[in-house]
Amino acid sequence: MLDLLYQRRSIRKYLDIPVSKEHRRQLIEAALLAPSSHGNQPWEFIVVDDKDKLLKLSEAKAGAQPLRHAPLGIVVVADPAKSDVWIEDAAIAMTQMWLTAVSLGLGGCWIQIRNRQYTKDTSMSAEDYVCDILGIPVGRHVEAILACGYPDESRPAHRQEELKTERVFQNQYGNHDVFTS
Repeated sequence: MLDLLYQRRSIRKYLDIPVSKEHRRQLIEAALLAPSSHGNQPWEFIVVDDKDKLLKLSEAKAGAQPLRHAPLGIVVVADPAKSDVWIEDAAIAMTQMWLTAVSLGLGGCWIQIRNRQYTKDTSMSAEDYVCDILGIPVGRHVEAILACGYPDESRPAHRQEELKTERVFQNQYGNHDVFTS
């Protein structure tokens, strides 16, 4: 698992190759296996492979451009009526999908939608824009979109030396003895 975590990087360029049905199934299965508060599973997922919709989604906010050429986007939606911690539950599902993508040789990029502004109209949120495009009903919220595909760029794995171990404490804030005891 740690090897996978070290390999996971934001990939923003993809080959023009569709993601196989088997890989899509595995990505969704990983998301559906995510833990959720009280087992409420407030999340829902919209698998988008329509190039026109992906192009429109790429305009949802600054930083959504990886969707422009991604062969796949998976929108993570949640129902806050099912859980007061729907944001955390949706984020866990998103993370599990992303790590599964890496394990399958796919690249991914987290496109945050919740609490972001639509780029072309500052009076509209990115979430409202995405809901309009995808017909998401009122009462549901969009956490994020996973842009996904076969990588057309390579990024080096993280290194253990990059870990900010000074941010880890043992038994009390400020006690840095975690790695020395």
